Amino acid sequence: MTKNNSISVTVKLFADLRIYGPDRTVLALQEGSTIKSILKRYKIPKDDKNLIIMVNGRPHIQSDFVLGDGDTVAIFPIIAGG
Repeated sequence: MTKNNSISVTVKLFADLRIYGPDRTVLALQEGSTIKSILKRYKIPKDDKNLIIMVNGRPHIQSDFVLGDGDTVAIFPIIAGG
């Protein structure tokens, strides 16, 4: 854990979500920050049906999941194929 009750989280945005920010960045966030706080920070519209969110390679549906120091959050749009 870093100073001042903050944590370091890597955020990766994929495909069309790159319009909201860089494809990869490391953020210093307050302890207790959630997936929702990242979506808010990047102004990504929250719609569980249109996003796939992975934390450390595991899918997370709940945006109130509390992140930990060193976590990696990957956010993908759902891409339909045919």
